[in-house]
Amino acid sequence: MLLPAQTSEFQEEMIVVSSRIETPLRTVGTAVSVITAEDIQFQGYNSIAEVLRAQPGIGVTNNGGVGKPTTVRIRGEESYRTLVMIDGVKFADPSGTQVGPTFEHLISTNRIERIEVLRGSQGFIYGADAGGVVNILTRTGAGPVEGEANIGFGKFNTKKMDGAFSGGNDEGDFFISVSDLSSDGYNSKISDTDLMDNDGYENTTLHTKLGWEPADNFRLQLVARDTDAENKFDSCGFPATNDCTGSISQTLFKLSGNYEAGKFTHFLGVGATDVQRSNLWAGVKSFMTEGNIRHAEYVGSAKLSAISTLVYGADLNKEHVVSNSGNNLERNQTGSYLEYQSRVGENYFLTAGARYDDNDDFGKHTSVRISAAQFKDLDGGSTLKYRASYGTGFRAPSLSEIAYNIGLLAFPPATDAPVTEESSTGFDIGIEYTSVSGLYVGATYFNQKIEDEIFFDLAGFSGYLQSFGTNLSRGIELIVEHPITSQWTVLGNLTTNDTENREGLQRIRRPRRLTNIGIRFSSPNNRFRLLAHYRASKDSVDELYGIGRVPLNDHQILDISTVYALSETLETYGRLENVTAEDYQEVIGFRSAGFAAYGGIRIRFR
Repeated sequence: MLLPAQTSEFQEEMIVVSSRIETPLRTVGTAVSVITAEDIQFQGYNSIAEVLRAQPGIGVTNNGGVGKPTTVRIRGEESYRTLVMIDGVKFADPSGTQVGPTFEHLISTNRIERIEVLRGSQGFIYGADAGGVVNILTRTGAGPVEGEANIGFGKFNTKKMDGAFSGGNDEGDFFISVSDLSSDGYNSKISDTDLMDNDGYENTTLHTKLGWEPADNFRLQLVARDTDAENKFDSCGFPATNDCTGSISQTLFKLSGNYEAGKFTHFLGVGATDVQRSNLWAGVKSFMTEGNIRHAEYVGSAKLSAISTLVYGADLNKEHVVSNSGNNLERNQTGSYLEYQSRVGENYFLTAGARYDDNDDFGKHTSVRISAAQFKDLDGGSTLKYRASYGTGFRAPSLSEIAYNIGLLAFPPATDAPVTEESSTGFDIGIEYTSVSGLYVGATYFNQKIEDEIFFDLAGFSGYLQSFGTNLSRGIELIVEHPITSQWTVLGNLTTNDTENREGLQRIRRPRRLTNIGIRFSSPNNRFRLLAHYRASKDSVDELYGIGRVPLNDHQILDISTVYALSETLETYGRLENVTAEDYQEVIGFRSAGFAAYGGIRIRFR
């Protein structure tokens, strides 16, 4: 399934991604999509990035196959502006250049309950630079112990095994999942004409969520996640070699408590992220860095009246990075925020808030968010929703960016002047229509600006530079879902995105048009399901050293997924990717996988 079922019942669904507290979707003025567990398993992709491709406003680029650097851009902004949360834990890489999520290591696993996607720069409760939020929620155990196991295989000797167990009662619950993915890969970089080896990948991930409820109004929760991955790639070291190996170890941890007392709710959490990464150059260690984040937060809400709620909170982030050149850097950033939510009249909903941040190195900053929604019941049971939102933010240079520019590999112009903070502004307006028959049509116009963007010098590789000017990203998202019969559904979305850098040039790796069209079939007994997913990318450019901007070929990709239930506990699945064997590049110089076939079995038990 490409999109959530946008029915009237869905509009009443409770989400948490917008304001950190459960909120009916119909009252939310921000642009939000929900991907269900059924959608994720039906598509069968090996990575969360591939699942996100089908969502409106999202572009994905990949440097040559599974496990290779993957960028997920929401409305044209870089991945590091996208905040990823897994069961309330920030999935970030403090050792990376911009403390962004490592999407290439975020593999799709059994028992993800749902994914909530907030598009745009209005997620200020998560931080001032949240240009988009991907909130991943795993299953909470309930009832007798149950589980699921999956074995899959496919092209490039790809093997995937994962399993999950969960259970619980009135006093406590548990969820444990483990995933192992390996692939021989292929020779992903076109310039590798000497070694011409396969660039393989391995990933083992363990995720645990434990809950304890000593009282009806009090819950303690522990989340722990560990990922160990190894990746083969080309072109590293000096002189350059194509015999390169990179490894990463990432550990996430969070302990939190929720308490409800009448009209008040309280959430307190402490967490940690630790990352170690290293590269081997022809078998010799050539790069090593590590980073960690220590995080504490409080989120509270007060029900002021039957029509108004106050959300408030504070957070502390402590970052520490040890760079490859030996630099040892650390800093703190504190934040506090206040948000007012209210119903105005019968069907008007308003949200307004402000956030205050204090960064050790770059001082104090204030960000705001305002959103509004109107929900109308039409004759015959149909509904209409109008919404609008506006937000501002800032991003301080990451410790890794600073460390690189003062390290041994940097040189002028990157070393001539220190980078400073960026600022951002964004707004969108949208309309959504849902008929009683299930037809859903939505349209959104968005406009985002980044002032003084920090970027890596791809032209001269001197380090990180700052574009003192305005980078723009503006466009339209169109969404349609139409159940033709009880068995057939047509659904899709179209995103147009006009981007400009400070020089008025199109920003690289951002297609001007992204299209997703899906046809979904389910047999009368729901034992057999099929999804044909067509996606197209048009008008994208990249940048080559010494040459400048070069166009990327337009491409159209067709994927087909099937699921057949042999029994209530056993089902088989298959997936054909790039059925027409389209030859394309998302990043200049890196091959695509071509046609590929995958399949497997899934077993459920209790």
